[in-house]
Amino acid sequence: MKPVNSLFAAATFSLAALGATAAQAQSVEVLNEGFGNVSGLSGWALVNNSVPPGSAWFQGNSGIFPAQAGAADAYAAASFLSAGGSGGTVDNWLITPVLNLSGESVLSFYTRQAGDPGFSDQLEVLYSSGSGADISGFTSLGLVVAGDYPADWSQYSATVTGSGEGRFAFRYFGPADSLNYVGLDTVRVVTAVPEPTTWAMLAAGLGLFGLRRRKFHA
Repeated sequence: MKPVNSLFAAATFSLAALGATAAQAQSVEVLNEGFGNVSGLSGWALVNNSVPPGSAWFQGNSGIFPAQAGAADAYAAASFLSAGGSGGTVDNWLITPVLNLSGESVLSFYTRQAGDPGFSDQLEVLYSSGSGADISGFTSLGLVVAGDYPADWSQYSATVTGSGEGRFAFRYFGPADSLNYVGLDTVRVVTAVPEPTTWAMLAAGLGLFGLRRRKFHA
């Protein structure tokens, strides 16, 4: 007859293994955007808060550089023309659709600049809970691509934790005279959604273990 301690260890290991499998199964992609048609984006919000305002985010220019994936112009772009005049200040936002998030959610994306010397492009990533697109409601996630902005497509990621509706935002900003041109491509959001059947299996396993322990104590 197995000692109770050994049975407890075996049961714990089994439930832990089941939990690990469940965690893998919980990953759900809630956004995957390749920007094949920036002007036709569904649910996205383009907010140009630049002074004076100029061009919002627009379809990528394959003559400057090609997309990270898909057609050559399939990426979103922003430039110093976000501010409509010399000496202006750029504050140009591209905000995702409302996403239903649960637990840990990971945003990933690719970005690059044109690579011309003498410019300091800057891109900030922010997040807001809820469904609003008011830029005052967004909080920086501490991810700012600046200084050594890559001249080749490079991937970045940011993580938020919480449940409910939320939106991510990409903010291109800075003095217009110091900026040039950046691209954004392959934006994905993966979230962790608990599956009711998984938790039912875990609960059943715990219940059966309880019954076995009582039997050995009888």
